[in-house]
Amino acid sequence: MNWNSEAELVDIPKPTPAPGQLVIKIGGAGACDLDLDLMHDFGEGQLPPIGWQPPFTLGHENAGWIDSIGAGVSRFREGDPVAVYGAWGCEGGSGGLGLDGGMAEYMLVPFERLLLDLPEGLKPIDAAPLTDAALTPYHAIRRSWAKLTPDAFIVIIGVGGLGHMAVQIAKATTGATIIAIDSRSEALELANSLGANYTFKVGDEIQSKVKDLTGGHGVEVVLDFVGNEQTMALGASLCRILGDFTIVGIAGGALPFSFFSIPYETSLQTTYWGSRVELAEVLDLAAHHLISPKISKFTLEEAPQVYLDLAAGKIKGRAVIVP
Repeated sequence: MNWNSEAELVDIPKPTPAPGQLVIKIGGAGACDLDLDLMHDFGEGQLPPIGWQPPFTLGHENAGWIDSIGAGVSRFREGDPVAVYGAWGCEGGSGGLGLDGGMAEYMLVPFERLLLDLPEGLKPIDAAPLTDAALTPYHAIRRSWAKLTPDAFIVIIGVGGLGHMAVQIAKATTGATIIAIDSRSEALELANSLGANYTFKVGDEIQSKVKDLTGGHGVEVVLDFVGNEQTMALGASLCRILGDFTIVGIAGGALPFSFFSIPYETSLQTTYWGSRVELAEVLDLAAHHLISPKISKFTLEEAPQVYLDLAAGKIKGRAVIVP
């Protein structure tokens, strides 16, 4: 990948692990909207990325099997199924974000601490999207667990790759009533099938409907998986006093912030990925069939077209590339 260009397939040498490093054979690599930002919206002098220099291989949601091991690696053996913890660090980059990622047959992982064993029964193709598309909403929801009591409401704006996992995570880990909002009918149908209690299409007098549902108070938690000015304004209008409004999507919107611009004592926050411990919890939820990514499977040769379809909003759930 290079700045301001589409993704393209190229041949690169198979990586060889140095001491302490590992190479995994990719069993699945998720295609993310962030990859589109890297292709078209970021570049030299813009943040992020800090100091990243293309070209590099995309793919920051990865799982597979240990292929080869460098000297000094003690926890893993060849053939072990693993998921890659993707948040290596922003400035130096991580796999698929400044450094070579998993949209390839093999991927170099610099430290064994960045790998987690897959629970029994969880396949790499299913685990790969969990490393971001599930971990990120899990982290956001987990931060607000104390407010997501059985009498509470949570709004999920945007039922895409991350949002469809957020619906499942909210259902599996909280007792709150789930409201899903999207501009696409098919996305709302998916949200309904995954456990959303109410679904509203953008433009359907959402504010008044949510106020009616909540007795005029608003909702305890709003998660915005889009992050443009329209969705952020909508999210702020739905919060109640002492609510949480978490912006996950990076569409570039801004929200005026002043004493009177949001309900009193509402917490406005951003979130980024999640911790390694939280990823272990996410993998465990999936292994117990409490959450499951809706996957569209593609070959590596199809990856460039997948990104075009992703940009056009044609991908349902999460696209996973399987070399």
